[in-house]
Amino acid sequence: MTQPPSKSKLGVNLLRLLALIVVVAISVYIFSIRDQAEQLAKYGYPGIFLLSFLAYATVLLPAPGVAVVFSMGSVFNPLGVALAAGAGAALGEISGYLAGFSGQAVIERADMYQRLSGWMQKNGPLTVLLLSAIPNPFFDLAGAVAGALKMPIYKFLFWAWIGETIKMLLFAYAGYASIGWFLQK
Repeated sequence: MTQPPSKSKLGVNLLRLLALIVVVAISVYIFSIRDQAEQLAKYGYPGIFLLSFLAYATVLLPAPGVAVVFSMGSVFNPLGVALAAGAGAALGEISGYLAGFSGQAVIERADMYQRLSGWMQKNGPLTVLLLSAIPNPFFDLAGAVAGALKMPIYKFLFWAWIGETIKMLLFAYAGYASIGWFLQK
């Protein structure tokens, strides 16, 4: 027997709130260890790549990928952080693509799926680029749509990499600028 819609929506909203709390907690933790963050230099950009890959490989719950990029932008070269994180994020997005490609994607709202499907059919690369370049909860669904429509994976990865790198560049430079500003206060 299925739950009434109101309980189901409440559960989803609680999961989203929990995810937000986890992201904020991790962000605060990373900020609190900023002085020790230079010890992460032994992992450097490959470590940032791996963290970003793992953060973006999640489909159901968002992981704090941009929070790590924001923090690491204040420790490492922001351009290097963006390139490493963008590549890791794009490869991590394969999980959503494969969910759609295999036909096993769970789609909450059919209307959003139909809208994204229409956009993807008209201009798939631009849709992937724009949705990956801005922080939004729909990119996993866009990846699933791209997979379901059988967009070539190299095309999906290329445009996702460009979009993710743009987004990561903005967060890395924001971290670079704002953490220095915050410490001066």
